[in-house]
Amino acid sequence: MPVIDQSKLEPRTGSIYPEPYASEMAGRSSLRLGDAGGLTQFGANLVILEPGAKSSLRHWHQNQDEFVMVTEGVCTLIDDAGETRMYPGDCAAFPAGDPNGHQLVNQTDTSARFLVIGTRSDEEVGTYSDIDLMVRIKDGHASFTLKDGSPFKAPETGESK
Repeated sequence: MPVIDQSKLEPRTGSIYPEPYASEMAGRSSLRLGDAGGLTQFGANLVILEPGAKSSLRHWHQNQDEFVMVTEGVCTLIDDAGETRMYPGDCAAFPAGDPNGHQLVNQTDTSARFLVIGTRSDEEVGTYSDIDLMVRIKDGHASFTLKDGSPFKAPETGESK
């Protein structure tokens, strides 16, 4: 069984989100563990959240299951039920098609980490619970629209994304 040397993986930063939302992901990085191990059927990432950082915009997936487990520090799960503190070993699952928008936030003064495992599918639709935004992913390409399907226009430039 090949062991993945995490110290040799380059942390990924940034976001696929258009602005002004991409800037909200400051302090978030991830190690693509599944990619490093050659996995193709599901993704496995170790997400690192610095103090004040969040994992994503609050969202839910139409076609992909998602599972998280806190491995270090304390994360706050924010979903439709409110806020729940999660400690090392705590897990949460988000089945495909369940419109319970969720995100993890580090509300502490030390870094936190969690493992996220999710389905990989050729096509996906993600809905962002707190804003008028959706993402459609097809063949690795993300396109953002408003929830009614009309084009998303970046506020500062008016350009479609």
